[in-house]
Amino acid sequence: MKDKIITFGEIMLRLSPENNERFTQCHEFEAVYGGGEANTAVSLANFGVDVNYVTKLPNHTIGQAAVNALRQYGVGIDDIVRGGDQIGIYFLEKKTSQRPSNVIYNRSGSAIALATEDDFDWDKIFGDATWFHFSGITPAISDSMADITLIACKKAKEKGLTISCDLNYRSKLWSSEKANAVMSEICKYVDICIANEDDAVGIFSMDASNTTEEKNAYIAKELMKMFPFKMVASVWRTETSITTFKLQSMVYTNGKAYYSKEYFMHILDYIGAGDAYCAGIIYSLINNYDAQKTVEFSNAASCLKHTVSGDFNLVTVDEVNRLAFSESGNEVQR
Repeated sequence: MKDKIITFGEIMLRLSPENNERFTQCHEFEAVYGGGEANTAVSLANFGVDVNYVTKLPNHTIGQAAVNALRQYGVGIDDIVRGGDQIGIYFLEKKTSQRPSNVIYNRSGSAIALATEDDFDWDKIFGDATWFHFSGITPAISDSMADITLIACKKAKEKGLTISCDLNYRSKLWSSEKANAVMSEICKYVDICIANEDDAVGIFSMDASNTTEEKNAYIAKELMKMFPFKMVASVWRTETSITTFKLQSMVYTNGKAYYSKEYFMHILDYIGAGDAYCAGIIYSLINNYDAQKTVEFSNAASCLKHTVSGDFNLVTVDEVNRLAFSESGNEVQR
């Protein structure tokens, strides 16, 4: 049976000042569409995977533009619900040198934030699916979305789907206490967890500062004590200079941590890099990659996203494989 992936979340309009300007000085915004699970869906579609994206969008031109942004890359849109008045928006000031990035959300009252349980027919949505993916951002959107995400997880588990979750803690969307209460219930149904140190601290108040173990492995082990995860995966960036970063990742499964090689890189656009990593994990596991190959492929997919402007990771499996497994990964392809 061919794998079919369902991702569920909010796609938003992203507005960024051009040329790395501040909000207070810019007169033009670059407009693209994106959002955690939508980004993962586009990555998977570019990898040749059958993937459907589920959300709710207004039935107006801007809502349709968001749908078109997905459809042009081959993402299935048949289960997108239309209704409501607003699409979520986020404003992004990109990181430049020592100035950190800044995100301002305008998503309160968006179509999906006001969605109800009756909007989504999970029996139909999961009819021929094998995998369900979402992030911790989705239940953080509103109380109703927290309830809907839990309902979706229960239905996916009932139907035997593999369930993956990128914890993705966002302090601008909810408090640690609220995140802990909601995600502690949802994570009971998750098979594959993607989480970095910030997520573990923000949601579950974990402290890896005093452990003698490598901190990502320690966090993975602690999470697996709390929940029935089969794998915990993590990707992280380390600043090596003002303009360069080091990227590495880990997967922890069957009592062992597997680490990728490191990439030293300049960043064009880091938004969506974690979502690209999630797509790499999903692609690897549905293709029965072993743990080491999984972490190398996923890390390379995330690395390449840093070279692509916008939310979506517009790379192919061959490009990821060249970087991950070929000695000539970044040479001119003739």
